[in-house]
Amino acid sequence: MGKVIAIANQKGGVGKTTTCVNLTAALTALGKKVLLIDADPQGNSTSGMGVSKRSSPSAHDVIVGTAEAAEALVEMPWGWLLPANSDLSGAEMELAAAPRREYRLRDALAPLRPEFDFVFIDCPPSLGVLTLNALTAADSVLVPLQCEYYAMEGVADLSTTVKLVNRRLNRTLYIEGVLLTMYDKRLSFSAQVAEELRGYFGGRVYETVIPRNVRLAEAPSHGEPVTVYDGGSKGAKAYRAAAAEFLERQG
Repeated sequence: MGKVIAIANQKGGVGKTTTCVNLTAALTALGKKVLLIDADPQGNSTSGMGVSKRSSPSAHDVIVGTAEAAEALVEMPWGWLLPANSDLSGAEMELAAAPRREYRLRDALAPLRPEFDFVFIDCPPSLGVLTLNALTAADSVLVPLQCEYYAMEGVADLSTTVKLVNRRLNRTLYIEGVLLTMYDKRLSFSAQVAEELRGYFGGRVYETVIPRNVRLAEAPSHGEPVTVYDGGSKGAKAYRAAAAEFLERQG
């Protein structure tokens, strides 16, 4: 049975989508069968994987129940994708009065889980029906955190959300890891934030840190993970190391 991991942070611009795409690619390169679900209406994981945002059927169709998940999957050389398109932004309104609206994604994924080693869900940077669907479907949460002061505020908000979902919708949900992103070793502040986060989360903080790297910023515009776009870059090396540490932490 594949493990489902929501990659989430209620603060935007922390490297969430970059982490989704590049962990998917790095783990696929290590021989794992990985599915990335784009549950963010912005569709950045979709374009970052090299798939059109106009793809249909899409995550929207799966969540509202007009298509089976298996029908919407797209296979790329660096992993499988359930793409998002602009229709997903209307899903919250469409599901407003729907029965079991927080369980739609979990129910849709159930037949697919045995086919994959890991399923990542790229969550929107807000707490709405789509994020609740992702957290209800997930076994655990991986949190990308930018090495800056406001990251600490995001930690508190997300921890509260996970506890709420754990209590009401998904009693087995837990935060399994924190991945530090946009780390700049030239700035002492990055090291200070990293130290504070390690003090707060302890061993759940990954030893691997993701540096600021221009190749990470360029790769999405080419529709490729950085591990494919420039495999020798610092960003690619960091995500390969993060993938290896991720596997080690899975036991």
